[in-house]
Amino acid sequence: MSRRARVTPAQAGLPDGGARRRTPGLRREEVAVLAGVGASWYQWLEQGRDISVSPQVLDAVARVLRLSNAERRHLYVLAGLNPPVPEVEPGKRDMCEGLQRVIDAWMPYPAHIMDLYYNCVLYNDAAATVLGMRPGITQNCLIDFFTDPMYRSRSLSWEQNARTVVAQFRAVSSARPDDEGFQQVVARLTAVSPEFTELWERRDIEEPGQIRKELDHPAVGLLCLEASVMRMPVRPDLAIVLHTPLDEANTAGKLEWLASPEGRRGAMYPVAG
Repeated sequence: MSRRARVTPAQAGLPDGGARRRTPGLRREEVAVLAGVGASWYQWLEQGRDISVSPQVLDAVARVLRLSNAERRHLYVLAGLNPPVPEVEPGKRDMCEGLQRVIDAWMPYPAHIMDLYYNCVLYNDAAATVLGMRPGITQNCLIDFFTDPMYRSRSLSWEQNARTVVAQFRAVSSARPDDEGFQQVVARLTAVSPEFTELWERRDIEEPGQIRKELDHPAVGLLCLEASVMRMPVRPDLAIVLHTPLDEANTAGKLEWLASPEGRRGAMYPVAG
């Protein structure tokens, strides 16, 4: 009822009925007609009865009631169905400035933001000096992991992390099996990397989480980091990757030095893994 009350007849393309209308928002029968379902069936849906429902019908109801993505997913859960893949709300697409402030606040530690296909879209200065993010270049973190020779030579944990990286990418892509963006990344890698192909064909799946990285940085030597991948509900197409220094090899102190004026002069965009 509360969701129907939020939608005016005019918003739904119906006459408002003037002063004679007692129901705030839409009537139950109006929602049923607009969604293309029976009035009794819709009443049972509101009452939470055990009825058969399809994703198409739920999407029609969500459209009529102008539900947000979060509300639409909740409707699926209430109906006993798996919720749809999260989509970006129209008003949330332009968040780059705010997200850049988030990762800049993580300095002097590396942080970057990547899209669903692992393309790097934003990064802070520490990610440039430690991980090799470069201005003006579109970088794909998965492709670089397997094809960039400097990335690989300076990543001391490459062998341990390769299977995990591929399994996590498969977990993300499995939610969108027909998405050409994932298919293009896989096609590019299988064409040039037998190691990726072997790992991809194993079909391992692992939810993105944390990975330990050991890097041999040309300016400061060993760096021990923990990379944490976090999805954002308001931008499900993006993930923030925060690198936290582990209590080993004076990693925190080295990162602070690399962020200093002296360190910046001595370490311009080395690719470290």
